[in-house]
Amino acid sequence: MKIVILGTGYVGLVTGVCLAHLGHQVTNVDIDAAKIKQLNEGRPTIFEPGLDDLLTETLKAKRIRFTTDPTVITDAEVVFIAVGTPSQSNGEADLSYVFQAATTIARHLSSDHATLMVGKSTVPVGTGAKVQQLVKEELAKLGHAARFCYASNPEFLKQGDAVADFLNAERIVVGADDPEAAAIICKVYKPLASKIIKMNLASAELTKYAANAFLATKISFINEIALLASKVGANIDQVRDGIGSDARINPYFLRAGCGYGGSCFPKDVRALAWMFQHNGVDSMFLDTVEAINNRQKHWILAQLKELLGSLEGKTIALWGLAFKPNTNDMREAPSRVLMEHLWHEGAKVQATDPEAVQEARSIYGERDDFKLVATKEEAAKGADALVLVTEWQEYRDFDAAKLKTLLKQPIIVDGRNFYDPNKLRALGFTYRSVGRP
Repeated sequence: MKIVILGTGYVGLVTGVCLAHLGHQVTNVDIDAAKIKQLNEGRPTIFEPGLDDLLTETLKAKRIRFTTDPTVITDAEVVFIAVGTPSQSNGEADLSYVFQAATTIARHLSSDHATLMVGKSTVPVGTGAKVQQLVKEELAKLGHAARFCYASNPEFLKQGDAVADFLNAERIVVGADDPEAAAIICKVYKPLASKIIKMNLASAELTKYAANAFLATKISFINEIALLASKVGANIDQVRDGIGSDARINPYFLRAGCGYGGSCFPKDVRALAWMFQHNGVDSMFLDTVEAINNRQKHWILAQLKELLGSLEGKTIALWGLAFKPNTNDMREAPSRVLMEHLWHEGAKVQATDPEAVQEARSIYGERDDFKLVATKEEAAKGADALVLVTEWQEYRDFDAAKLKTLLKQPIIVDGRNFYDPNKLRALGFTYRSVGRP
């Protein structure tokens, strides 16, 4: 099928490359000419395992291309909207990019055939209806008789596993009030063996938010329990094993740490809380989930102050900058909260990450109190304490004897419960982790 995707961000790029891999003819459209040039040269604009190989494969097979020209919409059978929906100050999702995309589609729809519009962006309930009305009004202004239908197809991709998640999806959610729209989107995904769950448009839009809010809730829940565990002598890892073995709970997203970040959970929890308020429904639950997460992002700083006293003039080594392993995404990452508070306290930061160093440099630029380095050993050299922020496998093993000679003091604060406390303490390290004795 001929498919156009508006947006080459995380969702748009992964979706485009994977659909092309499935055999569709895909064109990704974006207004950023530099990004388009880079992608046409076969260089991904994000780090995602497996994406570079699929991009090379699909470009070589001429099943995908990237352009700034929206006129390609005219020939498309299906047009995905995969643009950003960032948070506004009140938590509400900013839909301006979605509505701009819808207007662009309306102006280029073909009068020769019906076109399916697909909402892939994460949007509040009711957005699909607004998009359809906007397109109808734009067509009326243009005196254009194009036919279109609309479906919601929310994404459930985990950063770091997005390609595998797309190609081996547990489920594909299709939201449509029009049977024709549902039939077309099912045809798009026919090459996959995934379970397709059909529902109405509003249900699909709400499903995406509900899924992310539930996963965020599990993270905040285990971090809340970890806080109590640290006070009563319990071990949060053992508690996790005890409750996670219950099939009704399961162990996924139940790892205590320094909080969640990224492009989805923070903004989606806030947007869902806004939807409750906007619809006159009293809910304190989601505000608590977010409050716990924000508190957790300050846990490392509290440990450093307790161990080092004043942080003025101290140097802190950070292993990991991305909000999770296998991505270069630093949006709302715990590392950012930590670094900004360390700088406020007068400390210096020496940081490294396998993929996010350039992202950190683009965010913070050059600073006298911020040194970005290539290796974990360089980060540790001369530091007063070492903090593990992101649990990359590259940081699992290290030469303990060498690390002790590099650090001014053998202090490790483990923000992801990545290491064995007994082993590190036996090696002479002062070691702190989340909710473990």
